[in-house]
Amino acid sequence: MRAIAAGLSDVGLQREHNEDSFIVLKEYDLYVVADGMGGHRAGDVASKLATETISEFFKSTANDDVTWPFHFDTNLSEEENRLLTGIRVANRQIFERSTRSREYHGMGTTVVGAMFSPRKKRMYIGHVGDSRCYRVRSGGIQLLTRDHSLINDYLLAMPDLTEEQRSELPKNVITRALGMQDQVVVDLQHDEPTIGDVYLLCSDGLSGMVSDEEIQKIVGGAPDIRDACKKLIQKANESGGEDNATVVLIKIEEAPEGATDDPASDKPVSSPPRPAAAAKKGTDDDDGALGFAEEPTAPGVLPRR
Repeated sequence: MRAIAAGLSDVGLQREHNEDSFIVLKEYDLYVVADGMGGHRAGDVASKLATETISEFFKSTANDDVTWPFHFDTNLSEEENRLLTGIRVANRQIFERSTRSREYHGMGTTVVGAMFSPRKKRMYIGHVGDSRCYRVRSGGIQLLTRDHSLINDYLLAMPDLTEEQRSELPKNVITRALGMQDQVVVDLQHDEPTIGDVYLLCSDGLSGMVSDEEIQKIVGGAPDIRDACKKLIQKANESGGEDNATVVLIKIEEAPEGATDDPASDKPVSSPPRPAAAAKKGTDDDDGALGFAEEPTAPGVLPRR
């Protein structure tokens, strides 16, 4: 198996600037979407800091002779530890930046990341907030992540809420994000892909404007994943374009004959990240990456915008 990927980000029709960010880091089979929030222009700083820090962490820990910045969890695989640590390092970078700068005080970002292991034939997924990961398979679509939102927390604690009670709950409040505290809880899972599967990472600017069924139809009916990215963003804008919309599509296909399944992503890693370098974003190359980029609150309760 191998993964090919494409990504696209758009400011939308009702926003002045794009606070979303994404990376397609093919050499590590790493894919990340982040959706920032905060004061004036702080959201885009937070989301870019998240994607750039995670990217730099993977690059700087490609060698075996490095030291983990956080405790290595022996109950998790190397891949899970690597993805978890990258997100935790990003959280700390954002938190420290926000505490040092009045301009960025209170900024934060959601994040969803996927890391494919050709050797283990697994997709590892980590997320914080309400950016999502879907899997499109055999004409169906499945949401693999659970939004860390106030309404979801209520439903988890009180699943018997009536429709009327549910309608009274705010839909734009998230309960977990990077940068709100020094430590963050990251939801981790893995999935067993099959040939032909397409994994979709997106910000809520897409999932909030395009239904799951429409997403499935667009992904399943497009000639390739690059075209599907364009059509998904187009659909989000046609539906109102109320927010920035970002999507990364990862397609699992059969590796060409003679190809080796020995990616850098399967190497043990560890190390504190160096200062963040520019993430791979806004490119259109043979690796399958496509990109067009363009008030403090109490911890645990964050207005989405």
